[in-house]
Amino acid sequence: MSKQIGVPSGLVVVGGAAAFVLAWSSGFTLAALATVDVPATTLLVWRFAPLALVLLVVTGLRGGLRGVTRGDLGQQAVVGLLAQFGYCVFVYAAVAAGVATGTTALVDAVQPLVVATLVGPLLGLRVRGGQWAGLALGALGVVLVVGSQLGASSAAPTAYALPALAMACLVAGTLVERRAPVRLPVLTTLTLHVSVTALALVALAVATGTLRPPLDAAFWLAALLAAALPTLAAYGLYWWLLRRLGVTAVNALLFLVAPTTALTGALLLGEPFSLATLGGFALSAAGSALVLGGERGRRGAAPEEPSPGARPAPPSPAVHRR
Repeated sequence: MSKQIGVPSGLVVVGGAAAFVLAWSSGFTLAALATVDVPATTLLVWRFAPLALVLLVVTGLRGGLRGVTRGDLGQQAVVGLLAQFGYCVFVYAAVAAGVATGTTALVDAVQPLVVATLVGPLLGLRVRGGQWAGLALGALGVVLVVGSQLGASSAAPTAYALPALAMACLVAGTLVERRAPVRLPVLTTLTLHVSVTALALVALAVATGTLRPPLDAAFWLAALLAAALPTLAAYGLYWWLLRRLGVTAVNALLFLVAPTTALTGALLLGEPFSLATLGGFALSAAGSALVLGGERGRRGAAPEEPSPGARPAPPSPAVHRR
């Protein structure tokens, strides 16, 4: 048995976790930077449509579409419309309405709390009292962050419902995904989700007259980065980390995305970042620890690692999300 020589595996995992947080966070920042002069639907179409074609070719050549039944296709289409199309449209709409990127990212990061606490009963899982307390604490953190940014933000108070709707799409997609009787390979799932999202976005762009892209190199660079970083890189790193750290640890990384995004927004976009904002992040992180700690305790000694022949249902079925 040969011994691996090179960078220690622990450092590789830490580097992968850091890259995951940065890649996920980049989706919110890119949405704010790239849609100043371009409609959000235009950027989304040209982020997803070329990527869908590439994934269809690659997955087809690898035989990843063989054996996919109509039932599988229909179920994954629903998940894709919720966790990709619905999520991205509402996130971009929130950013376009003036909601700070850090706030949008925080509401997104609360999603695992909602899944672990509210979706659990729908799947027949017992919810502990500490998990309800964690959800309340996380919600209080969100309220504190939103309240700290209301006065300095150009967004109307009603615009803060948009990131909540994005999170609701992820929660609904998670519920559908976890009820799936068959778990398709990761590449096949990503291809189906991106493809159905691309079709829905093309229809939306045609209906709104925003399909035609600008002849601007900056736009195409933004579209390329949006496809490569928050979709491919974040999604791939999510599954790579899931197999090394487990579901609970990867979920905890989502709360690092929110302050990372808020700090980037403050530096690049001039968004507000106060002590109250930081306190809200801390409360939400504490709530996450309570909920996810209860989730670990509920599982007891059950392993978090997916079995070799099955694909686990992610807490956010589309990390390929922003």
